[in-house]
Amino acid sequence: MRIAFITDAFPAVSETFILNQVTGLLDLGHDVSVFTGSGHVYGGDAGGGKSYGLADRTFCHNEKPRGVFPRVSGAFPIIFRRVFTSPMVVLRSLNFFRYGMDALSLGLLYKADLFLEKGRFDVIYCQFGTNGNIGAILKELGIRGKLVTMFHGYDVRRGVAEGGGIYKKLFRLGDLFLSISDYNYKHLVGFGADPARIRYHPVGIDPDEFPFKERAPRGTLNILTVARLVREKALDNAIKALHILVKEYGMDNIKYLIAGGGPEEDHLKELAVELGVSDKMKFAGPLGRAEVIRLYAEAHLYVLSSAQEALPVTLMEAQASGLPVVSTDVGSVNEIVADGRTGFLVRPGDERALAGKIRELMDQPGAWPGMGKAGRGVIEEKYDIRKLNRELVGIFEGLTRGRDGK
Repeated sequence: MRIAFITDAFPAVSETFILNQVTGLLDLGHDVSVFTGSGHVYGGDAGGGKSYGLADRTFCHNEKPRGVFPRVSGAFPIIFRRVFTSPMVVLRSLNFFRYGMDALSLGLLYKADLFLEKGRFDVIYCQFGTNGNIGAILKELGIRGKLVTMFHGYDVRRGVAEGGGIYKKLFRLGDLFLSISDYNYKHLVGFGADPARIRYHPVGIDPDEFPFKERAPRGTLNILTVARLVREKALDNAIKALHILVKEYGMDNIKYLIAGGGPEEDHLKELAVELGVSDKMKFAGPLGRAEVIRLYAEAHLYVLSSAQEALPVTLMEAQASGLPVVSTDVGSVNEIVADGRTGFLVRPGDERALAGKIRELMDQPGAWPGMGKAGRGVIEEKYDIRKLNRELVGIFEGLTRGRDGK
């Protein structure tokens, strides 16, 4: 099959699940192209030392000449070239009554021309509902291919905040919607998506990327969080829990490392100073893939304090590495973390409960190896990207053969 991905950026450090799907589909013999909204810079192989030539497969669908004159003069050759082969696509892309500035700026014409240039795709596969909206416009213009959209986290939260009507056109024109969790499924139905066109299909990881190691709380307890430093992650609660552990419970041999960057960094650093735990913390900033995997290997315990999540990949990575987990019970986290078996779940916003479960784990050193093994087992059974990519191919093949992806 020929498959077109539409995504925001590629590759994105925080979206390795997209990279894993792209390379997995290539491994399975399919022809994949990636269309991004913000350009692409690919600096190396995708993983395992294998080169996929991803830079040559990645295109920016928002590119158009700057300035009115270069843009208009560049549009004429496109119109003359396409008017005989795809006249309706050209006419629709210039319909400013329907598409406003997207058409008047000639952006839709350049976008449509790019997709026509790359040939017909069997599946146009959009990551996030916001990119599904782009796919719906392309389909409305006349770009052919089954339109599949995978919903993740921020797109669902946006639907909650702004109303499901922002996806009205997508739900009308989309052929299939992939829900990564039960939490997402319920929201998609609530937004107005046809339940018959929703399929459960989670994101996943390659467990072999993460060497498994049994953990035990000996000496200094190394706690790790890998996250974007944004409000949804509620990392201030994790820092408050650290304060309770150190100042109230007297757990002095403790280090907390946060890997990631974002707009909340200054606030979080100031909070650590204010609570007197800055000497127990390190902010590592955004890190590359190899560095993050090394941090998983060096940590003893993984903590996620989020106020909002869908199906966090970092919990999969942590459990694949053998780390017990203490996490807030938000979104579909409980589909990854088995409470009491692979770690503990607590109410969001309750830093005292977060600290209490970490302390409880410290009082049960004999439970750590079993938790690590159970966590690895969950990932291998439910979230192995190799299995999931084979299932994804089956979904696409069913859809292109008229079986509604079933």
